[in-house]
Parts: sequence; structure tokens; C-alpha cells
Amino acid sequence: MANPKPKKIKKRIFSSWFTSMVSISLVLTMLGTLGLILINAGRLAEYVREKIGFTVVLQDNMNEVEVIRFQKMLNAADYVKSTRYIDKEAAAKELAQQLGEDFTGFLGYNPLFASIDVKLYAPYTHADSLLIIEKNLSEYPEVKEVYYQKNLVSVINKNVSKISLFLLILSALLAFIFVALINNTIRISIYAQRFSINTMQMVGASNSFIRKPFLQQSLYWGVYGALIASVVVLGTFYTYKKELTGAITPDDISTAVFVFALVVVLGMLISYLSTMLAVNKYLKLKFDELF
Repeated sequence: MANPKPKKIKKRIFSSWFTSMVSISLVLTMLGTLGLILINAGRLAEYVREKIGFTVVLQDNMNEVEVIRFQKMLNAADYVKSTRYIDKEAAAKELAQQLGEDFTGFLGYNPLFASIDVKLYAPYTHADSLLIIEKNLSEYPEVKEVYYQKNLVSVINKNVSKISLFLLILSALLAFIFVALINNTIRISIYAQRFSINTMQMVGASNSFIRKPFLQQSLYWGVYGALIASVVVLGTFYTYKKELTGAITPDDISTAVFVFALVVVLGMLISYLSTMLAVNKYLKLKFDELF
């Protein structure tokens, strides 16, 4: 009659391995999700900042050639992301739509000036930079007036700073929790094999020899868990990318590669260090202390 004990031991080892793999994969999935959100949160902040811009009101005596030349000069500036020319007729139509009536018919003429909407790159949307850019634009002879909403700029910059700080604190807290979860999962798995460690010590195996299979296994856990996590995270965001447009942009290949590499490196590193610490702990314990 075959001894059922080896089968039971193999079953327990497989169960422990499977449980650890699932747990690590789930935690790495959360880490990958957090990383993708943080990357896109920075982009979302840039997207909001780049909505800030100037309305450059032009002199009334400018012809089309002068306007085109001046707009090209603006586009060549380092701080300008885009420009849009609005002639007097277009400006009158936009204002009429906002007011709900045609004011030109009431006044008998169009009092508005042609203008250029200037959108800036995010690094140039801070209050001090805006003051410098406003002063520079005002010095051009083609410019009658430079306008932007100072109060709105102040509110946007303050809210972006607060949100960034909140995300940083939350990310640090969640990262600590995720690392602790992986560490505890591996410690429990090593705990189930503490007697095997002690047995190898009793037959004269060196500490490095005992550590080697556990550390190799931890790297496998990290890699396999990271692969599963990356597939889940990137697959989910690609599936729902239409619903997440404006907040998350997973279409950028460099972002996907970075998140994948981050998850793999973190999975291997955390698993390796946690395993080493757990194995070292049981290497120092005597047989009576294992119970």
C-alpha cells in the first residue's frame, strides 16, 4: 500500500505556493494600478494647467499679413503650446451666443477687436511666470491688451498642489500596506516550511544552500505575479479606455512599458527581500522554538 503522506505534503506545498502566487498577484495588481494612476495624475494636472492662457487683443489697424506674421512669432516662443486667431466677426458671434442676442444689431456696429488665444505649456503657468509673459506680450506694438483670469489661475494652481500632495501621501501609505501584505504572505508560506529548514540544518546544509531554493522560488513568485498583475491592469485600462478618456491615457506605449517594468521590478525585489528575511529568521531558531 502506497504511503499517502508524500501526496499530502505535495498537496500542501502546492496549496501554499498557489495561495502565495494569487496573493502576490493581487497586491501587485493594486501596485500597478496605483502606479498608472499616479503617472496619469501628473498628466491630468498638466492638462488642466495647459488650459490656462492669455487672450491677446490686437490693434484694430492690423491687416491679415501682419496678423499671420505675429501669430507665427507667438508660436515660435518656448512657452506657447498653441494659438488660435479670432477675428472680429467670430468674436461677435461667440459673444452673441453667450448673451443670447445679437448686440451688433442693437449697437449698429461691432465694438470687438480681433484677438489671439494663447495656450501655454504647463511649466509656464505659475503666477510669477504668467506675470513675466504678460509683460513681454504687452510690449509688442501689435498688442492692444493682454488679458487672463488671475483668480482662476490662482485657484487652479492651489488645487493642483493640494491634490498632488494628497496623492503623494496616499500613495506612500498604500505602497507601505501593499509591501506589508506581500511580506506577510511570504512569511506565512515560509512558516509552513520551517521544519524543512530545520531538517536541512540538522543534516549539515549551509545557510546559503538552504536559502537558495527559497530565494529562487521568491523570484519566480515576483515574476509570475508581476506578469499576471500587468495583464490585469493594462488589460482593464485598455478595455475601459473610452470611459477613462481625460483622466487616464494608457495608449502611450512608454507608459505601459514603464508600468510593466515597475511591477516586475517591485514584485521581484519585494519577494526576494521578504523571503530572505523570513528564511534568516527560521535559520536562527532552535527546534524547540519552531512550535
